[in-house]
Amino acid sequence: MKFSVVTPSYNQGIFIERTLESVACQRDSGLEIEHVVFDGGSQDETVSILQKQGDRIRWVSEKDKGQTDAVNKGIRATDGEIIAWLNSDDVYYPGAFRKVADYFESHPEVDVVYGQADHIDLEDQAFEDYPTEPWDFERLKETCFICQPALFIRRRVIEAQGLLNEELQYCMDYEYWLRLGKAGVVFGYLEEKLSGSRLYEDNKTLGARVKVHREINDMFREKFGRVPDRWLFNYAHMVVHHEPWIRCQPEDLLFNYQLIAVALMASLRWNHGISREVRETTHLWAKPTLERLIPKVKRSLGLIK
Repeated sequence: MKFSVVTPSYNQGIFIERTLESVACQRDSGLEIEHVVFDGGSQDETVSILQKQGDRIRWVSEKDKGQTDAVNKGIRATDGEIIAWLNSDDVYYPGAFRKVADYFESHPEVDVVYGQADHIDLEDQAFEDYPTEPWDFERLKETCFICQPALFIRRRVIEAQGLLNEELQYCMDYEYWLRLGKAGVVFGYLEEKLSGSRLYEDNKTLGARVKVHREINDMFREKFGRVPDRWLFNYAHMVVHHEPWIRCQPEDLLFNYQLIAVALMASLRWNHGISREVRETTHLWAKPTLERLIPKVKRSLGLIK
């Protein structure tokens, strides 16, 4: 069983050597592993680190169209039966590939296997579990419980379902899992820690929270015809907490009303209507504000002291 590991990279020299080493140590399991790095023309120390790797990796450093393009190029450039995608700031844990290979060998019907993972900090220290869950397609629509660096996929799936959607910048992995689930691809859940997913303020996802959620909503609208209410609520929270035009703070009296307004506008924008759940949830958001506001109004009118 041959593993092909694809690493997209751009200006991650501070992390990439640790990423490369985490793949190299998987060879201790006796598995055949090829590792390709498609770098988008990094201007930091990335290229010098890649040059020191010798024949452990194959790499290209040239301008590309972004992360999704780099991953697709990597998949096309490899031929392993099992494909893995590891970003240049994430790591595999020792023994991960052996566990995955054993799972695939004992579950020949499974097309995709994903495992448990940690969120890790700048120094590779795990500070919380990544919130993974057993496979449930309907649940996946509500929340992305698959950790991308802890997922491994048979090449036959790529051949049948195609590559990642290069029009997406942030949720290309989530869209792909949904696409595979919708097509009936068989997923398996391995209850073992396989990888560390780095989480820090400057990384791509955290640095563009509102854009990420907007793209997810657009993706759901295109793929399923509507956006799950939970994703509308997530979007509303991202907007009111991170957009500069929001003037209120969470402790302010009218903060919840801004949250309600954004949620209702999002529902109208993406779902062209307001569901019962959206109405009930926004009503609950309004209740504590009303409980604080009404006494203030009564006091200002002299109705109470």
